[in-house]
Amino acid sequence: MKQALLVFLGGGFGSILRYFLSKNLNPVFPHFFLGTFVSNTLGCLLIGFILGIFAQGKLLTENQILLVSAGFCGGFTTFSAFAFENHSLLRSGEIFYFSAYLFASILVGILAISAGIYLAKIL
Repeated sequence: MKQALLVFLGGGFGSILRYFLSKNLNPVFPHFFLGTFVSNTLGCLLIGFILGIFAQGKLLTENQILLVSAGFCGGFTTFSAFAFENHSLLRSGEIFYFSAYLFASILVGILAISAGIYLAKIL
């Protein structure tokens, strides 16, 4: 039960932060959904860092991993919003923005995970 509560609390904080990022950043570039892009990228960086630290056996308990990775990052990042935003771009005929958002999100997400793992190794 304690582990479920940790995931719940982390997810709540992550969801609130994602909401504020999307609310404030999405209007900046209406066809790119900057808030979702930033939250997904930062979430990938953080989960890469956390799992990189855990893989090295450095100072993280399983409960801390659950709180941050499954909880916070799970609530902070959002595949469903990403998929819906891509669908919206396709429906409105914005093929260029769809392509840019899709490929940038995937590429930057993978690079952010790699950067997080690298940071965990050097710190």
